[in-house]
Amino acid sequence: MRVITYESIQSSVRQITGQCDCDCACDSSIKYINDNLTVNEVPLIVDLGPSGHSLWHIALDPLTGNIAVIDRDVLRLLEAVGTSSQARNAPSSSWQLRNVLSSQSFSVPDNTWLNSSPGIMPGLVAWLHLTGNCNLRCSYCYLAHRNTTMSKETGYAVVDASFRSALNRGWSSVKLKYTGGEPLLCFPLVVDLQRYAQTQASRYNINLDSVVLSNGTLLNPEIITTMQDLDLRLMISLDGLGEWHNSQRHYINGHGSSVDVQYAIDLALAYGLVPDISITVSGSNIQGLPQLMEWILERDLPFSINFYRENDKVVSRTALKLEEEKIIRGMLAAYKVIEQHLPRRSLLASLVDRANFAFPHLRPCSVGQGYLVFDTQGQVSKCQMQMDNPVTDSSASDPLAVVRAAESGIQNLSVDEKEECRACRWRYWCGGGCPLLTYRATGRYDVKSPNCNIYKALYPEVIRLEGLRLLKYTQRDGVL
Repeated sequence: MRVITYESIQSSVRQITGQCDCDCACDSSIKYINDNLTVNEVPLIVDLGPSGHSLWHIALDPLTGNIAVIDRDVLRLLEAVGTSSQARNAPSSSWQLRNVLSSQSFSVPDNTWLNSSPGIMPGLVAWLHLTGNCNLRCSYCYLAHRNTTMSKETGYAVVDASFRSALNRGWSSVKLKYTGGEPLLCFPLVVDLQRYAQTQASRYNINLDSVVLSNGTLLNPEIITTMQDLDLRLMISLDGLGEWHNSQRHYINGHGSSVDVQYAIDLALAYGLVPDISITVSGSNIQGLPQLMEWILERDLPFSINFYRENDKVVSRTALKLEEEKIIRGMLAAYKVIEQHLPRRSLLASLVDRANFAFPHLRPCSVGQGYLVFDTQGQVSKCQMQMDNPVTDSSASDPLAVVRAAESGIQNLSVDEKEECRACRWRYWCGGGCPLLTYRATGRYDVKSPNCNIYKALYPEVIRLEGLRLLKYTQRDGVL
C-alpha cells in the first residue's frame, strides 16, 4: 500500500486514455471503471476527512484486495477513465488501469484472489488446549475448568495429527496455539511439545509458527528467555486498565489481575519479547477502551480487538452484552486516540472484531476449513467454543478431513451464501462475522451477523485510519 499522486501515473494513463486532464463534474462513485462489475464490486472510496487531509482519499479494490491513498487529481482521473467512451467500449481498459496502478501501489493477482479464510498462504491452525486449569475466572470464558492436563504422549499425537492434515493438502505451514486454561501452569509441557514440533517441522519441511496464549500473570524472566530460545511468540489478554480489566478478568478469589498483567507485558518488553495484546470488548469495559489504546500505543504493541461472544458457559451476563450505540461510541472514541498516536504497523486486521482488511476473504475465520481444536484428551472439535462436541480425535489419519466433512456443529459458510451479505460492499473484508454468534442469535448460519450495524458503522473509520497512517509516514519519510 502506497500513496499515489497524479504526477506519478500521468504518463502511463495518457497511454491508455489519450488524456491526462479532466475538469468535468464526474460521477464521484467511479462506478463505471468496469461496466462488468456489480455495484457492490466497484472500488470503494473513503475520504480521509478533516485536519488538512481533505485532498486525499483512500481506495479499496474488491477485485484485488489492495488499498492505496490517492490524491484528488487521481480520483478525478479515475472518474475520467470510467466515463470515457474508450473505457466503456473496451472491456480490458479497467484491467489496463489496474496494471498502471500496480506499478504504483496495486498488485494484480490471478483469479485466486479470494482466500477461503484469512491468511496469506494456505496453512493449518491448531489449538492445543493443554490444561483445563486456570488461576483466573474470566466472566466470558467458554471453558468448564476441569482438573485435567494433556499428557506428553497425547501432545505428541496432537502435533503429529496436525502435520498429517497439513501434509495431506500440500500446505507449507502449521500454526500451533498453546492455550488452556492457562498454559503457563504447565510450561514444561509447552517446552516439550514445541521442541517436538520443531523436529517434525524440520523433518517435513513445514514452516512452524507457534504462539502461547496466556493471561500473563505467571510470566517470569526464565519463561521469557525459554520462549525466545524456542521461537515461541506470546499473546497476552488485556481488556483494559484497572477496573475495566478486572471487571472481566479476575483471580479465583475475586481479586483483579490488571496490575499483574500490565507488569508482565512490561517485563516481556524489557527482555525483548514483544507480546501481541488480545482485547475482548464487551458492554462492561468498552468505556475504558480509549485509555487502554493509549497505553498500548505508547509501548508500540501489536494488538487485536475482539467482541464478546455469548457461549454455553456464559448465557446470563447482561453487563457483557453489546449494545449497538454504546459499542459504536466507545469504539469511535478509541479510534480518536489511535488517530493521535498512529503506529507504523498496519492496523487493517486489528480494529474490528473478526474483520480483516488486509486482503479479501470469503470467511471470517478458518473454522471448518483449516482449523483443528484439540482438548486435553486429544479429541478434535471444529471450534474452541464447541469443545463439548468433538467430531474425531488425534488418532484419525486426517483429522481435518473429518472436520470438513462433519455436517453437525458449526457451519462456516461463505459470505456469498448469507442473505443480506451478498449485496454488501464490505462482505469480502468482513466475511460475515462469527457464524456461531449468528447461529445463537438467529438459529441460522446463512444470515448476517447480529453485530452487522456495529461493523458497518466502524469500517469506514478503519479505512480512514489506515489512510492517515500511511500518509503520515509517507510524508515523514520524505516520499512525497
